[in-house]
Amino acid sequence: MSVALRERREELELVAAEAERARAGAGRLVLLRGATGTGRTALLEAVAEQADAAGMRVLRARCSPDHTSVPFGAVFQLLAHGPGFDSAAGEEPDPPGTPPHRGRPARLWRLLRSYADDVPLLVAVDDVHLADESSRRWLVEAVRRIDRLPVLMVVTERSQYDIDPPADGLVHALSPALVRTRTLAPLSAGSAAELVRSALGRPVPAELVDDCVRAGAGSPLLLRALLDDLGGTAAEDAPAALPDNCAALYPGSYAAAVSWWLDSAGPTTTEVARALAALDDDEKADEEAGEKDGDSASGGGGHGDADAELLARTAGADPARVPGWLTAMTGLGLLRPGPGGRPRYAHPLLRDAVLSSWSGALRQAAHHRAAEAMLRRGDRAEAVAGQLLRSAPVGEEWATGVLLDAADLAVRDDRSDDALVFLRRALDEPMPDARRSVVLTELGSLEYATVRSTAGIPRLAEAMRLPGLPRDRVRAAVALGTALARQGEARVAIDVLRGLENEHLTGHPDLVRTVQTASALLSDHDPGTRREVYRWLRETAERSPQLVGTAGQALLVRYESTAGLTSAESAMRRIRALLAQPADPLAEGFLLGTAAAVAQWADQLDEAERLVRRGLAGQRTSLLHPMHLALLNVRVDIAAARGAYAELLDDPVVLSPVVGRLDPANAQAHALIALVETGRTEEATALADGFDLQNPYDSWELNRFLYARGVLRAATGDPAGALGDFLECGRHQSARDVVSPVVTPWRTASAECHLALGRPRQALALAEEELRLATVWNTPRVLGRALRVLGTATGGRRGLDLTDRAVRVLREGAGGASAGTPDVTPEAAPEATADGDGSAAPGGEPVETELIPALIAQGRGLTAVGDRARAREALREAAERAERLGAVRMRASAEAALREGGARRAATARTGSGSLTASERRIAELAAQSRTNTEIADLLHLARRTVETHLTSAYRKLGIRRRAELGAALTDAGSRSGPTGPGPGPDRDRDRHRRGTQA
Repeated sequence: MSVALRERREELELVAAEAERARAGAGRLVLLRGATGTGRTALLEAVAEQADAAGMRVLRARCSPDHTSVPFGAVFQLLAHGPGFDSAAGEEPDPPGTPPHRGRPARLWRLLRSYADDVPLLVAVDDVHLADESSRRWLVEAVRRIDRLPVLMVVTERSQYDIDPPADGLVHALSPALVRTRTLAPLSAGSAAELVRSALGRPVPAELVDDCVRAGAGSPLLLRALLDDLGGTAAEDAPAALPDNCAALYPGSYAAAVSWWLDSAGPTTTEVARALAALDDDEKADEEAGEKDGDSASGGGGHGDADAELLARTAGADPARVPGWLTAMTGLGLLRPGPGGRPRYAHPLLRDAVLSSWSGALRQAAHHRAAEAMLRRGDRAEAVAGQLLRSAPVGEEWATGVLLDAADLAVRDDRSDDALVFLRRALDEPMPDARRSVVLTELGSLEYATVRSTAGIPRLAEAMRLPGLPRDRVRAAVALGTALARQGEARVAIDVLRGLENEHLTGHPDLVRTVQTASALLSDHDPGTRREVYRWLRETAERSPQLVGTAGQALLVRYESTAGLTSAESAMRRIRALLAQPADPLAEGFLLGTAAAVAQWADQLDEAERLVRRGLAGQRTSLLHPMHLALLNVRVDIAAARGAYAELLDDPVVLSPVVGRLDPANAQAHALIALVETGRTEEATALADGFDLQNPYDSWELNRFLYARGVLRAATGDPAGALGDFLECGRHQSARDVVSPVVTPWRTASAECHLALGRPRQALALAEEELRLATVWNTPRVLGRALRVLGTATGGRRGLDLTDRAVRVLREGAGGASAGTPDVTPEAAPEATADGDGSAAPGGEPVETELIPALIAQGRGLTAVGDRARAREALREAAERAERLGAVRMRASAEAALREGGARRAATARTGSGSLTASERRIAELAAQSRTNTEIADLLHLARRTVETHLTSAYRKLGIRRRAELGAALTDAGSRSGPTGPGPGPDRDRDRHRRGTQA
């Protein structure tokens, strides 16, 4: 059975029954109604064949819009081949006013009756709604007379809901007793699927079958055309799913069928159908981009009446008719409810076919109308801007505003690609030069950061050439300078800023200070320029501090910190005083970023973190700014200082290269060290080998990477290669007047390499110089590290004294918690050195990453002098701390030192509740119940000192600092430990660290 006759058995049976009745002399009209493409014509042809086979004479007529001007044209088609027709048709038309029972209509009726006298007739008229008016009147009158004649009249009529109200149907004025009406339903999904499988004649993927059913939309016309296009495809080339674009189909029968369907519907319905296809395409794009907020009042298309209203305005149609059309098309299967109930074409291929015959200019005009309608009803800016992206330039101010608002929202949601599209389109609209300069600055910044390094520089240069407000010109200059400096053109960048300062900022001292601060910061990319800029900055600050402003003074504090000219205490006191002063909004980012860096060097990590958050919150990420990347770098520095290796490596930014740069950045240097410390040396080697350092930019970040690569080489048994990297790092830093170990401790690292290579004299010289500089800065981290390496290089009792001192200094840096020191009580010590919110006391923050190697050095020194008991205690503590931190390399080093000293390898984990002895657990549980140490001693009949010792050990193993944390630590650790206690793991260690759990 053909596609068109599927599921038409009832209609054929009805017509057969009526034909039998007509042959008995009782004629009637059978009206077959249906939408375009439902197979009316094919069904009528089948009816004619059925009647012919039954011995009836068939008179056919097919009406066309091209012949509506010919009176009685359809009737002439019916009677054209019978005897006597020529004389009847050739007579002159009837004079005006001739009654219907006389003249030509009467003659044509008599002619029909004469045909029926010979044999029963089937009068088959296709598309009667297109018949000329004279023929329609004649057919209506004929129906009234055939009830006693052997004449069956079967006509087809289009009954689709269109936007333009249809004319009255053929049977409008007829009695229901004279007519049998059948409305052809769309094909069912089951029948359509069966037809697809049968027509293609090969195994068809289920997805392709479903696609064909949806694209066919229940229409035999569309399904047959689609199958024609697919039928010529060889089995091996057959797609697994239907394409979304008609261009992929050959020979194009489907697109032609859709075009015919639109032509049949009329121009107004066609415009609405196309407008819906255009809006439907926009909705799909929005959802794929993840832009939907689920709010119909502010969404891209709205719901219900809002959809219909927008569609009507876009197509210029009657809003009262559009809802009915949407309902009717959904019932036919051409549309389906999409997300949120929005009407949508049943398949993207159908939508594409509807759009394919629409000219670009008309489509753009429709999008323009849609944008205006959506703006009028209060849709969100991005939805309106989505329409403007598809329209021609509007040339009105509202369009510019909408596009810029949409770009701003995209930037806030971290959707840079969308923001780029909106900003580029905004430049097509008229705007004053000052506003265009602002748009170009933001667009150039985004293009530089997201497209490629050189893409945005021409935009930024153009922004600089346009006139604008001084503050906006400074933003453009800072953005251009940042881009140039990152390209290795620091001198050119500073020339750009100086040119702006000299030519356009007269009378704006605050902006002059901002430009000077930016110049100083960008000079970090070039050693020679840096020295020149900072010399000027220092001289100016000495004469007139107000000329450099708070941000400039903070940069001088930073400079002195790295140059070894000030202590951490003094630097923080000055930084806090600067932060307390009012700051210009444009310069505040420079102040906060600089202050965060100094605070991180001073081991005030919580304070540094707060400053980073505050600084990033004030940054507009879509604008290039030297302090934005600086703040991100400080954030990574903080994580590294805390030893939060797993957290650091979980950050996707850390392992990805910085856009616009081929050389390694600070984040990759920290990632390299984190990979080494967590035992992932192969990954670290792959990361290091991914950078070509033959001709790198001479930036400070190169120094950090050289240091990190040295750490990798030292860890993989290449002390000579490591030494080369450390010394090169030191050479680069010294060229920038950076001599303090707060940035990279290249001297101590070099000293350890010299020791590994058997050069103690060179190691001592470097370690002594490091200690001198560390004493100037005077924080536990740098001081403890310098003491530890100097002690190792010195050796003997003197060296052991130095490493002992290093451990004491670093314990103090951990807030004074002396885990394992018998003269400190565990119920008092951790809390006596912490403020109310749990952060470290002014003495510093936890320096676990340095305390662990100091304990290892102490343990090795004690082993060397024969004090194995104390050595094992120190090394076990180091292993426990390394386990909590997830520092695989340091734990392995501690374990190796333990084995060298004769200790047995631990069979269970050294931390967590599973590592507690029975006595430690019992005492810890009583302490968690708020028992004092004296009460516990009395209950267990132990000495108070024994209770304190056990609690000290429990604190260390559980990784806590306060008695109040015992209950949670016992419960949490116990719930995650197995029979032998929890093993090491980065997730667990990261959780410990985030709770601030340093023993």
